[in-house]
Amino acid sequence: MAKKKLSRVTGLGGLFFKAKDVKTLSEWYRDRLGLPVEEWGGCVFPWRYENNPKKKGQTVWGVFEANTGYFKPSRKAFMMNFRVEDLDRVLAELAAEGVKVSDAREESEYGKFGWIMDPEGNKVELWQPPAPAKPKKKAKAKDKAAKDKKPKSKPKGKKKKAKK
Repeated sequence: MAKKKLSRVTGLGGLFFKAKDVKTLSEWYRDRLGLPVEEWGGCVFPWRYENNPKKKGQTVWGVFEANTGYFKPSRKAFMMNFRVEDLDRVLAELAAEGVKVSDAREESEYGKFGWIMDPEGNKVELWQPPAPAKPKKKAKAKDKAAKDKKPKSKPKGKKKKAKK
């Protein structure tokens, strides 16, 4: 039986491209297509996983200055970003298959990032989103009732000497 291959890409994380005039182009997309462009010149589209509606995700659309070095070594005017679950594993597998993998890595509150080059010289960003914060568990009513029934400890103070 063939070994099941682990998934690599879980979805589109974002699309980024260069512009001669970031402000004007961002405003055009905002005014003509209704994109919710933020001050930084791009926008975030929130969504939820189909198989787990409580799990949130996002896709980012962003415009960069034409002279940005962020897309290097690609000379293209765009860069795709794909979401992955395990960045280190995916990059190691791709490197083993002969894909050009950048040595650069970034990790921040936004997650982990790594980059590859496709056969036509397009830089592709791979993004492992940060793990969602685990919600604090609420004390169960039974546990709370048990705590309320505990006898109160005597206040600590000076010990009295026993009388003889």
